[in-house]
Amino acid sequence: MEIAFGVLGGLGLFLYGMHVMSSGLQKVAGNKLKDIISMLTSNRIMGVAVGALVTAVVQSSSATTVMVVGFVNAGMMQLAQAASLIMGANIGTTITAQIITFKIDRFAPVIIGIAVGVWLFSKNRKTKQLAEAFIGFGMLFIGMKMMGDALRPMREFEAFKNILISFAENPFLGILAGFGITVMVQSSTASTGILLALAMEGLIPIESGLPILFGINLGTTVTAIISSIGANKTAKRAAAFHFLFNVIGTVLFVFLLREPTYHLIKYLSPGDVPRQIANAHTIFNITTTLVLLPFTGYLIKAAFRMVPGGADAIQGVKYIDERILSTPAIALGTAIKETLHMGNVAGGSLRDAMDAIFDRDQKKIDEVMRTEKITNELEREIASYLVKLSNQNLAASNRETVDGLFNTINDIERVGDHAENLAELAQFKLDGNLIFSESAIEELREITDLTIGAYESALTAMKELNEKLIEEVLEKEKAVDKLEKRFRANHIGRLNAHQCVPSAGVIFLDIISNLERISDHAANIALAARDEIRGKRK
Repeated sequence: MEIAFGVLGGLGLFLYGMHVMSSGLQKVAGNKLKDIISMLTSNRIMGVAVGALVTAVVQSSSATTVMVVGFVNAGMMQLAQAASLIMGANIGTTITAQIITFKIDRFAPVIIGIAVGVWLFSKNRKTKQLAEAFIGFGMLFIGMKMMGDALRPMREFEAFKNILISFAENPFLGILAGFGITVMVQSSTASTGILLALAMEGLIPIESGLPILFGINLGTTVTAIISSIGANKTAKRAAAFHFLFNVIGTVLFVFLLREPTYHLIKYLSPGDVPRQIANAHTIFNITTTLVLLPFTGYLIKAAFRMVPGGADAIQGVKYIDERILSTPAIALGTAIKETLHMGNVAGGSLRDAMDAIFDRDQKKIDEVMRTEKITNELEREIASYLVKLSNQNLAASNRETVDGLFNTINDIERVGDHAENLAELAQFKLDGNLIFSESAIEELREITDLTIGAYESALTAMKELNEKLIEEVLEKEKAVDKLEKRFRANHIGRLNAHQCVPSAGVIFLDIISNLERISDHAANIALAARDEIRGKRK
């Protein structure tokens, strides 16, 4: 029992240290991580490089592949792009194993002590974040040492040693063991850490360690498969691609490259089993990537056969996905995109409502009523996502952006409400067969064009963080206020002159009132963009 507690405690500290290190590195990278992902093109080699780099920061191929499934599910990434990222993720995850085998656990307390001192006394945000990463780095090694110390007594148990040795005689049992451990802990890095701890205590030879390592590579695909449950077909195909890639790699090494791999790693690191395992891990993933990269298209076709059917229609939420929350900087980018998507939906509803007023169009009235439900759903989904995102480790400027997005989605939702009000006025006008005078129609078109222009410019300013556009929006909002007052006075004059029937006059006044309020919300969106610009300059 003492051994089990020691291993569990060491594993827990190892995983927590890895999490702290990953969190610190992500904070240091910040929006650069988002920029790295955006570099991804149809170039497969670039995709592999990006996947390896992101995984080196995230410190988990499982986390990267789950994130990739989220990107694909959100429609932000094509399957061909996801494929190269997944290949790169498999390479990136080997970096942790290589670092562990340097056996610097004796320096871990010193690393933590210095890093904590820097974290406590430094006032520079980036320095504190880097110190946080080093704290996690040190904890990772202390966790490894705890696991090793707990496993040391197992040297005396011949039965345990014989079980491990048997994996060399029957590699399929070793593959099954590695697969099972990885499925349980849901992290290939943690499974590899356990394997390295066994090797460091001399409990497992390389001949037994290699099959377990192959099983770990297979087990890591289960996380992506589980993550794809409930996702769209393309995301399921990304998970299927990951599974096929690792299965083929495992078959390749078990039946064709196992002996050459033994000879190569023994030649590179004679007598050092932990280093041999780390090297085998790297060789396995790099070789599999080099062999299968030219056949990516065939693997994608096979993934399509495994998950048949056409593409799923996107309803409501388009970009946000909880799988991406593990990388807050990128998750924030998807939240901004989703907010802009919501803004465009509400903007389309506004245009339809005004067209319905001018053209007496029943179909557009019905479309506005349907779209308003989508806008409300988007607000609920984005707000829930932002709450979860705000609980992640965010940089200070990114946290301010999240706070601003809460206000922005509320403004956009109110624009959708006003569009619904306008559609109801269009319905009342249509049902009552009410007619506006020519001068009233001209005034409505003028204030409508200015209001829609202000709203669309606000969304563009939010997307581009364009200060010139922000000022234009604020000027347009002031112009709409002036028009609303002037047109209200004009219309009251027409009513007094009996140029317009009272019922039509009431509708006219309600329309310009709703448009004026929409311009206010456009100004709020622009001001939120200005606050974000100022936050980034701090």
